[in-house]
Amino acid sequence: MVKAVRIHEFGEVDVLKIEDVEVGDPGPGRLRLRHTVIGFNFLDIAVRKGIYPVLPELPSVLGTEAAGVVEAVGEGVEGFAEGDRVAYAATLPGAYAEGRLIDASQVVALPDDVSDEVAAASMLKGMTAEYLIHRCYAPAAGETALVHAAAGGVGLFMCQWLAAKGVSVIGTVGSDEKKDTILANGAAHAVNYKTENFQEVVRGVTGGTGVDVVYDSVGKDHYQRSIDSLRPRGWMVNFGNASGALPPIDSVELNVKGSLIFTKASMRFYQLTREELEGSAATLFTALAAGDVKTVIGQRYSLDHVATAHTDVAEGRTTGSTVFTI
Repeated sequence: MVKAVRIHEFGEVDVLKIEDVEVGDPGPGRLRLRHTVIGFNFLDIAVRKGIYPVLPELPSVLGTEAAGVVEAVGEGVEGFAEGDRVAYAATLPGAYAEGRLIDASQVVALPDDVSDEVAAASMLKGMTAEYLIHRCYAPAAGETALVHAAAGGVGLFMCQWLAAKGVSVIGTVGSDEKKDTILANGAAHAVNYKTENFQEVVRGVTGGTGVDVVYDSVGKDHYQRSIDSLRPRGWMVNFGNASGALPPIDSVELNVKGSLIFTKASMRFYQLTREELEGSAATLFTALAAGDVKTVIGQRYSLDHVATAHTDVAEGRTTGSTVFTI
């Protein structure tokens, strides 16, 4: 038995229940892991509320990201052995627990120079940043990117990584304190969207041309000004809806505003094969080792305080990555 955070219905933080659950032995193709550090992601809130596009069957243990140690190896699994340090950002939940069973295809081995805490705070957010800036729209040195929620876990990875590529980053945040955070982590310009108009800042920075790309995890509240901040043939990359779902996309509007390109991106479609997963993780680990990106862990909670963590993140009181310690 392991301690886990499970939901039996979708809703507010009161649906989060700390329970003992049975793990069992791994079947063919699976591993049993003992978690050491668990990652938190904003999508955990959307799943808990029942508003994420892909929802688990209930009851369900929340969470998709963690680091830990292999305790047992199922039949047919190659490349892993008992005692190996591993991490994952899985397509199915189950991370908010002291241990779990998981398909080996979802797991990657950790290099010696990446700690469990860094891995748990980096896998989903770092590999999200990897595919967005390398394989979705890959800006070249000298281009300008607008990054929303720039002080969040994914946002800070993107600010650092884009700056290392020679891209000028305009980041939006929800407080003046967070402006200092992103400026210290690669952003060239910081905008408090609550007191400043980021579209006006973009026009000033780019001399009226507009940015090459917008990376947006906020959704409906920023959409209109985001597409109005793009240069002709610029890319609008939406990968989250923290403020709510986008309105229906008007193709004519995208045309008349400059043949703009819109994509709704999701990591699962950039990890369609084992090779893509391993390549993304390797690119992230290399960037961490080179110092191009550093994992900024702003908060640590125990699993007993999971409701507090969900509330703090939802209300914008956090910066960087959030982890649960075991």
